[in-house]
Amino acid sequence: MSSSQDSLKMKLDQLECHFTWDLNKDDLDLHNLPSRLEEQVRLDLSGAARALCSLGYVEFLLEHTQEALINLLESERLVKENPNCEKSLIVTYGNLAWVHFHRENFLECQSYLEKLEEIMETLPTEPSSVPEVLHEKGWAFLKFSQKYYPQAVDVFQVAVERDPDNSEWNAGYAHALYRTEPGISCTVDSPAVNQLRRAIDLNPDDGVLKVLLAIKLLSCPKSFMNEAEKLVETALNESPDHPDVLRYAAIFYRDHGSVDSAIEILKKALKSTNSYFIHHQLGVCYKTKKIILNKEKQDKSEIDKARNQSIYHLEMATQLKPSCIVAMSALAVQYGERGDPKDRERPFDTAEKNNEHLNTVNFDYAQFQLYSKRCEDSAIKHYKECLTMYPRTGESKNSAWKLKRTADKRKSCNPDDQTAKEILGLLQLTVEKHLKHNPNDQKAKEMLKSLQQPAEGDVRGHRERSEAFRQ
Repeated sequence: MSSSQDSLKMKLDQLECHFTWDLNKDDLDLHNLPSRLEEQVRLDLSGAARALCSLGYVEFLLEHTQEALINLLESERLVKENPNCEKSLIVTYGNLAWVHFHRENFLECQSYLEKLEEIMETLPTEPSSVPEVLHEKGWAFLKFSQKYYPQAVDVFQVAVERDPDNSEWNAGYAHALYRTEPGISCTVDSPAVNQLRRAIDLNPDDGVLKVLLAIKLLSCPKSFMNEAEKLVETALNESPDHPDVLRYAAIFYRDHGSVDSAIEILKKALKSTNSYFIHHQLGVCYKTKKIILNKEKQDKSEIDKARNQSIYHLEMATQLKPSCIVAMSALAVQYGERGDPKDRERPFDTAEKNNEHLNTVNFDYAQFQLYSKRCEDSAIKHYKECLTMYPRTGESKNSAWKLKRTADKRKSCNPDDQTAKEILGLLQLTVEKHLKHNPNDQKAKEMLKSLQQPAEGDVRGHRERSEAFRQ
């Protein structure tokens, strides 16, 4: 590399853009990310330039440098349609400079560096502190990988602090908090709920924000259910064909107990986009329906039909996104129930290796061990891991009830069963600690009420492990 190229590289390294944000290629789902960004371009006119800028970077990672330039230039064109747009061009110009550098178009690279220098001279602060840059960086973190969600929260928080009344910044911050705040800890005044309300006030026509708030309200007292239902109804009436509104509305109805409504909404969404996300959600919905049919003692053929539909959609999800660990994990459980001689443990090994979605995978693996392999000891081990390592999740709550039923069953056979005593001791300490921080959690109160008082020694033996139940 010549000295002039070295000089260019030094300047490029100081820019604020996708190339300098420490985005690890191995963390990104490059198979599905382009289609998701293209969908955003089609649906979100206000955010199309931002999506095209991210898409340009993704195309570069895929070694499609000509397509990368086309998308970045289109992003530039859309940004320039607005007055006083210089700050919104910083990231796009940075990406363009980097792409031209890698294509060895050094004159073009220098040209964009000069444009950036002109913009920098007008800034009262460093580019890294400009809200427009923070906004684009935050959305990139949200779109690119779950691993970057915490960074997205930090970035959007700074942007909102610098411009508290900006509708876009507040919407981004609401999305980031929604994705990072565990549902089990949601309260009517949680950071995510408060920020979603604030974002809706500033973006009254945003149906996605309304449905996200409705989902959060499902974890709040029942007095908020009417508000939640009205939010979803309004969003569906205002944006009946918006894929994200349909996707999240389906999650709302599924978690609200209306699984057939959720299935119908997802089927409608599937007609417009063959998305792994929709297939995964359909797989989960049919699994839920299978459980409901089983509890109602319905005909075995109907139960099998629901299970087969779940397997079909989970298979489609894993085909469209082979890295979707949660779909693979759920699929393995369904294979086990059906008795399929497939490689059912591979998803669990993959998740552990990649350190991804371990709360969901531990719960699914416990289910798999209990119901498919009939190995209760192994199931107990993974339920405990889910309970203590991922305390503020739905899977932890479900693990608690599974452990309670297992302990009750063992004690009914042998009142002196030591494993049952250990489980009940762990559960009591865990729930008591949870209630200290969440005194209005009715389900936790029900759990505590149902627990038998174990011997003091049993409780003492679990104090150290219970410390993992963080609040």
